[in-house]
Amino acid sequence: MSKTDQTQKPRESEISIDASQLRPGVHVRLPMSWLEHEFMFNSFVIADEEQARRIAAMNLPQLFCDTKRSKVQPLPKQQVTAPANKPSDEEWTRLSAMKAALIAEKRERAKVMTTMRRRLDKAQTHYAGAARDVGSAFKSFHSEPKASIRQVSDISERSTAALLADPDSAIVLITEKGHNDGAAAHALSVMTLALLLGKQAALPEEALRTIGIGALLHDIGKLAFHTSILRSLKRNKFEEAVYKTHCRVGYDNALRAGSLSQAMLDVILHHHERVDGSGFPDQLRGEDISFASRVVAITNHFDNLTNPIDPLRAMSPSEALSMMWAKEKTSFDNNLLQLFVRAMGVFPPGSVVLLSDGRVGAVVASATVDNPLSPQVLIYEPDVPRSEAIIIDLVKETSIKIERPLRLSERPDEELDYLLPRRRISWFYLEGKG
Repeated sequence: MSKTDQTQKPRESEISIDASQLRPGVHVRLPMSWLEHEFMFNSFVIADEEQARRIAAMNLPQLFCDTKRSKVQPLPKQQVTAPANKPSDEEWTRLSAMKAALIAEKRERAKVMTTMRRRLDKAQTHYAGAARDVGSAFKSFHSEPKASIRQVSDISERSTAALLADPDSAIVLITEKGHNDGAAAHALSVMTLALLLGKQAALPEEALRTIGIGALLHDIGKLAFHTSILRSLKRNKFEEAVYKTHCRVGYDNALRAGSLSQAMLDVILHHHERVDGSGFPDQLRGEDISFASRVVAITNHFDNLTNPIDPLRAMSPSEALSMMWAKEKTSFDNNLLQLFVRAMGVFPPGSVVLLSDGRVGAVVASATVDNPLSPQVLIYEPDVPRSEAIIIDLVKETSIKIERPLRLSERPDEELDYLLPRRRISWFYLEGKG
């Protein structure tokens, strides 16, 4: 059955009604394309008599009412005569002008979505190539360490430019990245987030370069380990002890390469240290841990929370930030953690959220400093093709607010395929198809 056919039939909990039954509080669905009417959504609860008149003026042969989502039930047909909602000629002219203006605004929204999608496509092209190059550098690290480090340095510089040009798209891609891209994808995510934090801290270019290269190489020691230890959800004491040596192994191997600064080497050795002394391998505290290592410690832990080995345990970006701030604050540099939360925002791009009107959406652009709880959100509306997906700016749509973030593992596939279509796609696979 085509999508057009599906819009013409009542769904579960829906009944067919006509315009004479409309009143404020009734949930209505319009059986037509989103771009053919002036309302923001295809289905909604009627707010007032004005909306009821505007719907009646459309002269649709039938409408659908979701009785479970209605605040009041539709009026019985026999209680209201057909002309009740029929507008006068003057009213008809006003409603027609309003409809034309709102449909024009809708088409402008579609252009915004197209522009945003192009930005994401551009960022994805960069990250697909970067993932391929990082994977290649990792594979040749033991045989050609100097060449691999030169390659990593080039990737870091290119990625810094891409991030500074469009940080929102970079964060969305991190959230959507495939779980099968392994070490290269994780390294890119940690580097991107570390550069974002470095930018928020107003670090000079040389310091950003140091952090970028150190972040890309932070897990280089894991290349010598069997995947059974790295991918295990429940390591025994022996396996955990072996796992914790990856910092020292990576440091020693990178040191032998002879082309990294001490600050970069420190990131490889100390990215699991914690300022309260609870980390490894040396249980360093506070400022005994290098600045770059403290930056990467935050971004590495954040990416592990949002993209864990077991996808079912994945936290939303906002959940991960909340937990790090509320329960793990003593483990990280407090000033840097505050800057990271500020850089990411309360609801970082890529977060799937529940809105106050019951809809679900994905944050696609950061909120402003003045309105931290009001980002731009792409709405899950299955009646609307994703190429024309509705994006609302919560600063302007003051009647809608974010209720709470949602876990990806708890959302249905069709919803996530609409909101985060890249999450199942491997960057390596995309590059190969390019």
